[in-house]
Amino acid sequence: MGPQPAALERVIERGEREGGSVEFKERLTKDLHLSDDRLDSLVAQLRHRVLSGDGTATYVIGVSDDGTISGIGQETFSESMDVLSLLAEKADAHIADVETWGVDWRETNDEQTRLVGLATVEEGPVMEDDEHIVIGTAGHVDHGKSTLVGSLVTGEADDGQGGTRGFLDVRPHEIERGLSADLSYGVYGFDADGPVRMDNPHRKGDRARIVEEADRLVSFVDTVGHEPWLRTTIRGLVGQKLDYGLLTVAADDGPTKTTREHLGILLATELPTIVAITKADLVDDERLTEVEREIERLLRDADRSPLRVQRHGVEAAIDEISETVVPVLTTSAVTQEGLDDLDTLFEQLPKTGDTTEADEFQMYVDRTYNVTGVGAVASGTIRTGSVEAGDELLLGPMPDGTFRDVEVRSIEMHYHRVEEATAGRIVGIALKGVDEAEIERGMALLPRDANPDPVREFEAEVMVLNHPTTIGEGYEPVIHLETVSEAAAIYPDDGQLLPGDSGTATVRFKFRPYLIEEGQRFVFREGQSKGVGTVSNLDP
Repeated sequence: MGPQPAALERVIERGEREGGSVEFKERLTKDLHLSDDRLDSLVAQLRHRVLSGDGTATYVIGVSDDGTISGIGQETFSESMDVLSLLAEKADAHIADVETWGVDWRETNDEQTRLVGLATVEEGPVMEDDEHIVIGTAGHVDHGKSTLVGSLVTGEADDGQGGTRGFLDVRPHEIERGLSADLSYGVYGFDADGPVRMDNPHRKGDRARIVEEADRLVSFVDTVGHEPWLRTTIRGLVGQKLDYGLLTVAADDGPTKTTREHLGILLATELPTIVAITKADLVDDERLTEVEREIERLLRDADRSPLRVQRHGVEAAIDEISETVVPVLTTSAVTQEGLDDLDTLFEQLPKTGDTTEADEFQMYVDRTYNVTGVGAVASGTIRTGSVEAGDELLLGPMPDGTFRDVEVRSIEMHYHRVEEATAGRIVGIALKGVDEAEIERGMALLPRDANPDPVREFEAEVMVLNHPTTIGEGYEPVIHLETVSEAAAIYPDDGQLLPGDSGTATVRFKFRPYLIEEGQRFVFREGQSKGVGTVSNLDP
């Protein structure tokens, strides 16, 4: 057996020496440890460990009572975490963090890698599900999206070189947890005393602290500004359950072709949008005025009314923002100009994404990843209803149109483990009953008793925003609907559609069925062409 990790050695030594807040468990099983004659004593034991550690206990899983490391298989480790979570809940505590290590046991003729884990258990129940708005950012590359968000979530001024943009989830150790570098995420919040910001954004525990302490959460979905990756940006703006859009325009560069593309997508999906003019510290007042006028012309050309926040006030922006009124404000991450106004906006703006009254849980999968000791995780934004640990769900459709029975093992939000989450939350749901390789973006999670009917073909009302020629029968763009991103063929009822035209068309996915609903909006794109549509009939 190889050398033990230093952290594990220290915990084992402390547990052997002191006992107290450290508990060794080789494994925890539902049949044995949740039985009537064991449950109460184990809950009392966990409560004692937490009290001995001044509110925090450490459970070492995969290690015998005498400190001998044995390790256990992944399925057994996952079951142990399920049992420990239930014991903690009954003891008015929760699992705050889990670290795992692989233990190689080839010398015992067992070639599988076994796991040893440290679970940190903290006093108090998991956080309640409080008010939460989700902001989707857009804008040309180098127009300051990530830098602005980084300064908001930390309260720190940028160094003029975009240093605060590194505060978002784009580091390799974040990617390992499945937060890929194509879309990145930031979070901050508010309590009775004002903003609750991150001290160390690279520490996942700091994100969990924000979720736990804030009465109101603001999550950012930070998209990609490079033109070749517009498809990824569309996924970020269409595939998430967003409340507002935040479009950045650099004062030194002004609106670009990409700016117009991103604005078109935001407005076409009817998302209430704020325009932030960034990098105000780099230009003089004359240039700022010029950029303001360019943005106002751009908005009026799109039949939107610009509202200058510096002229009319933040309260007016909060009252007036809508699908037709777009607040515009000037900011600088270096001087922090305008950031107080953004704080006020995000603290007071009402949630808009929760438009459906459906009680039934539904989430479209946006990303998948695998966590050692936990297994397959499906991540996305909850569209409707709520989900709890232990819920039995359906996952699909699979390529053949069927759905798979799965069970919710655990739920995590910004690295904070929760027992329940509701519509609008960006979560990772660990699933039992499926391998990570079988989960694909665009699949949906639904209650076990749902009766889903996926389709390959549907009817839609479509509008062509931009196309060099006529769109005829069999035109093949990529459809972006929720998190679905799939090639499809479009057949206009009138045979063709010209730029600016609206009409009814039949849309057919090329390769497989998906779960969609009437009323859902989508964006279609192919090369420089793009348009929007609304699903009108699932049985054309």
